[in-house]
Amino acid sequence: MARLAQTAGLTDVQQEILKTVREFVDKEIIPVATELEHRDEYPQQIVDGLKELGLFGLMIPEEYGGLGESLLTYALCVEEIARGWMSVSGIINTHFIVAYMLKQHGTQEQKEHFLPRMALGEVRGAFSMSEPGLGSDVSAITSKAVKDGDEYVLNGQKMWLTNGGTSTLVAVLCRSDEGHPEGTAPHKSMTTFLVEKEPGFGEVRPGLTIPGKIDKMGYKGVDTTELIMDGLRIPANRVLGGQTGRGFYQMMDGVEVGRVNVAARGCGVAQRAFELGVSYAQQRHTFGKAIAQHQAIQFKLAEMATKVEAAHAMMVNAARKKDSGERNDLEAGMAKYLASEYCKEVVEDAFRIHGGYGFSKEYEIERLYREAPMLLIGEGTAEIQKMIIGRRLLEEYRVQG
Repeated sequence: MARLAQTAGLTDVQQEILKTVREFVDKEIIPVATELEHRDEYPQQIVDGLKELGLFGLMIPEEYGGLGESLLTYALCVEEIARGWMSVSGIINTHFIVAYMLKQHGTQEQKEHFLPRMALGEVRGAFSMSEPGLGSDVSAITSKAVKDGDEYVLNGQKMWLTNGGTSTLVAVLCRSDEGHPEGTAPHKSMTTFLVEKEPGFGEVRPGLTIPGKIDKMGYKGVDTTELIMDGLRIPANRVLGGQTGRGFYQMMDGVEVGRVNVAARGCGVAQRAFELGVSYAQQRHTFGKAIAQHQAIQFKLAEMATKVEAAHAMMVNAARKKDSGERNDLEAGMAKYLASEYCKEVVEDAFRIHGGYGFSKEYEIERLYREAPMLLIGEGTAEIQKMIIGRRLLEEYRVQG
């Protein structure tokens, strides 16, 4: 076990889970990740292995067939998986945000219907807030849900849907004005709908189309898609929690979990970049000695390792805060902001250490260099995190009088 990014105070069960995941990553993910990534191929064999390990049920309560583990355990597993291939951690992240939202906000019938099958990985989750024209401004969504008897009719276009093709359950945020008078704040007239669908592309159920995969610079393997609703009919018992107007709060609660996840991904990718950099620096020779013996490279390694350690500590703190039942938007925002920025910097330094070989697709660092930027924008840009952090700090340090 490496010296960096250790976590104090873990139980024997947590340590055993992490050991199992790390061994899986080293044997089953790292050897094939770059080849699959270059082909933009969905890692079905890896996903099947994660199902066998029970990772799709990691945070789902035991009464629904899951392992009932904490957000911290989940985040540390994500860190290990992202160290192997960041796309794989994306496949389980959206699944877990939906499972978490069901656990926290779902009706008893919704929990009993979905969670046992989600724990087995039979039902695979995705969630959808963003739209083509709004970016980070979630309150400006235009997708609409109109009540029609015992059903709602959904219309609109969603964007940046991770697992859009492979998922079978999508939590979709729409505007639902019924029961909300004119002038109601936008975030109070939103509802989360639980939309079941067939996996695949094209029309996956009447009124619901997944056009196809978006071709991306990095974050390949996992499918990122649009979602188009045109007269999509959803029964009223598939409103998350059974009550309209709560969607924005439910989604933001899920996104806090997602931000800890993105921080964990940043930690994992940065760790792998450091491992590659420190290894290559000891093998490559210039001016008669390994480049690791040159002070300029040692300074880089020192900065990289410090950033890996700091990001990990902040991520662990944010996860533990959420696990304690406390509000953690400040800590999650800080962890996501720092980990994603540090990840980009550590990856770039490892890329520089590799010199010309870093530009070659034969070397793993080339893949990491294309993956790191996604973390700067996923689950809210750095600028959004700084807005959240700033507002929360002003709440905490408000001047009296």
